[in-house]
Amino acid sequence: MRYVVNRVEKEPDLGESFDGGVWSAANCGTVENFRPESSGHRPLTRFRVVHNGTRVFVRFEINDCYVRSVQTERQASVCTDSCTEFFLQPKPDKGYFNFEVNAGGAILLSYVEDHERTRDGFKKWQSVADELIDEIEIWHSLPSVVEPEITEPVVWGNGWSFPVSLLEAYVGSLGDITGAVWRGNFYKCADRTSQPHWGSWSPVDKLNFHLPECFGDIELGR
Repeated sequence: MRYVVNRVEKEPDLGESFDGGVWSAANCGTVENFRPESSGHRPLTRFRVVHNGTRVFVRFEINDCYVRSVQTERQASVCTDSCTEFFLQPKPDKGYFNFEVNAGGAILLSYVEDHERTRDGFKKWQSVADELIDEIEIWHSLPSVVEPEITEPVVWGNGWSFPVSLLEAYVGSLGDITGAVWRGNFYKCADRTSQPHWGSWSPVDKLNFHLPECFGDIELGR
């Protein structure tokens, strides 16, 4: 699997039309590999990503139903809500980042160096520092809290952007990112909704998104 992150000169507005504006210059990917443990609800989930050399911009749009979002605190378990995720490994000999953002715009972000599961999470990991998360811009189309669950068809979206320097704070200098090939995956989940599901862009071998061996290539376009 390979997704090419096109380079743009103008920064996109995170909330503008998924298919319009600067986003129309981005390749459209889909999350369509749903784990068999999922319910029958497997929403159409599309994503676009662009970069400008120093910042990365991520946008999701979901044709959904059974949407619920109650986590509002930073670093809460947003995967239990209707949630989109982008995992990214900039260097093959370093760890990966898990950007997880729910429908209400709450974020969880960690840097994982050893993904072996333990009682406390993983063998070697850390939450990304608050002052670095402050540099992330987040947009969401739905209210911060969606409760009760929306049980009718709804199209919703979220998006975020982050500076490359956030990654470098943990993995060291990345130099000119144009032309680089990173590794990563895109996900959609909704653990504690009436219709839970777990989908990915690059297939995962088991019900576990923390599988860097299943990541695809993320090429930073010129």
